[in-house]
Amino acid sequence: MIQRRAPTFQPLVGADGHEYHFKHRTLPHARSRRSLTHTRALKSHPAVHTAVQQPGFKRVKRGLRPAVPAIHGMKFDLKVSEANRIEEEPTDPYFPMQWYLKNTGQNGGKVRLDLNVQAAWAQGITGKNVTTAIMDDGVDYMHPDLKFNYNAEASYDFSSNDPFPYPRYTDDWFNSHGTRCAGEVAAARDNGICGVGVAYDSKIAGIRMLDQPYMTDLIEANSMGHEPHKIHIYSASWGPTDDGKTVDGPRNATMRAIVQGVNEGRNGLGNIYVWASGDGGEEDDCNCDGYAASMWTISINSAINDGQNAHYDESCSSTLASTFSNGAKDPNTGVATTDLYGKCTTTHSGTSAAAPEAAGVFALALEANPQLTWRDIQHLTVLTSKRNSLFDAKNRFHWTMNGVGLEFNHLFGFGVLDAGAMVTLSKQWHAVPPRYHCEAGELTQPQAIVMGRSLFWEIKTDACKGTDTEVNYLEHVQAVISANASRRGDLELFLTSPMGTKSMILSRRANDDDHRDGFTKWPFMTTHSWGEYPQGTWKLEARFNSPQTRHGNLLEWSLVLHGTKEAPYRTLHPSSPHSKLAIVKKAHEDKKMK
Repeated sequence: MIQRRAPTFQPLVGADGHEYHFKHRTLPHARSRRSLTHTRALKSHPAVHTAVQQPGFKRVKRGLRPAVPAIHGMKFDLKVSEANRIEEEPTDPYFPMQWYLKNTGQNGGKVRLDLNVQAAWAQGITGKNVTTAIMDDGVDYMHPDLKFNYNAEASYDFSSNDPFPYPRYTDDWFNSHGTRCAGEVAAARDNGICGVGVAYDSKIAGIRMLDQPYMTDLIEANSMGHEPHKIHIYSASWGPTDDGKTVDGPRNATMRAIVQGVNEGRNGLGNIYVWASGDGGEEDDCNCDGYAASMWTISINSAINDGQNAHYDESCSSTLASTFSNGAKDPNTGVATTDLYGKCTTTHSGTSAAAPEAAGVFALALEANPQLTWRDIQHLTVLTSKRNSLFDAKNRFHWTMNGVGLEFNHLFGFGVLDAGAMVTLSKQWHAVPPRYHCEAGELTQPQAIVMGRSLFWEIKTDACKGTDTEVNYLEHVQAVISANASRRGDLELFLTSPMGTKSMILSRRANDDDHRDGFTKWPFMTTHSWGEYPQGTWKLEARFNSPQTRHGNLLEWSLVLHGTKEAPYRTLHPSSPHSKLAIVKKAHEDKKMK
């Protein structure tokens, strides 16, 4: 069979030339059963060490799909001279509806609750020479508001295996998702069409990979590793099903591609992966989504135009920051952007809309300082995001200060992105010191979680002091946990740092009835201890939140600390004594003097 009808094959991303994807020419694209005969034939070949058939799994777009088609595009013959573009507001017809770019109180919104992009534009920063890849259901690259900012060289269609990632037509416009996200990043300015992108002089690449009956590890891996030196930012507005009962994340090849991207992409500076945190609402927890909860990605949540969380927003300790989306009663308070076939819309929504806005802000930062690493972008996000007027509509999660003076919220991370502040700080930024990975300790003696009271485990650590992996200033913290429960959705987990910062790393999920799988070495992650000192006692609390009797076991816990040995901001000079940078830097200096 192999000699007569040889399958096509291609090397895998991140596999060092030793792994290949074989595709049989005569078999259907998808099968309901395993191809045992063909797998055995491959395994029997003397040149093949291992052969595994790719299983399909489900990935969904994150966003509320409107019940009506997109609004028709508008075009006006408006010309603004290049010299006056920076000083004047965009003349695009939908700009007045883009409240997330400039909030003047439209539709009952909070004045100045926006991304502060005009402060970045006023510095001449508009995203030039930066490419953002939209990993989605395709991009309408012939749209008049996108076509001049489309990077064809960096684009590909992994759903159809060709270089033309144009969306597949459906009567309900279901495949408009990627085009809408693309417009948020790089819709052109002052051309009389739709609105304007956050980084309107940047480029967008289309990576079509979300429009097939199933997803595979290889499709995801090839998408996230596509052209890593031509693409700076990858924006993903999708993930595992947001049904409040799924625990899922990237498979092996995809994880390798992401790790290779942050380590080797952009010629060693690292690709930036931006992820929508999820649309499961209060019944889900984004720490159960291995993409959003990864330390390699930047997880973005959303707020609506008056500052409250959207009803579909998930909460978790891995969210780094927030931008904006729709959630108010008025559909016109959605995100105004490009739509299929040259049209425009004002109803793009969900955390799907929030992630591309963040990608646009990061594109501005990369133009301001092209030498920023993937970690620099995360540090800048923490230091320049603002609490502003963001609040939890149900009063569950309050703003809290961590041990070095950084405010965070379980819904919004470190606050809403501020493009002007990020660009300003990017210009004077010095790369953060090397990052280390400290395996700080583990507990492996199973213990019962008893209904009605909390189980506490403690790990005392010196954070690998005196070794090559010493960590003195934290970035990400992972609690790798195995546990089971008679009802997984009623289990809650909390991690408290030596400086007293308490992170809810797993909240109750009302829809999760699992009683068999539990969690097996699941990496719960928190960003809430950013900048803190890790030495001391870490406390893990496990409890049930249910009126019914539940039982379970905490099986094992490994504590993994990620951060720097040297103070990360020691060479920076804060512009204001009240800035986050000044507060954290002073805390680090005071600690060193003790």
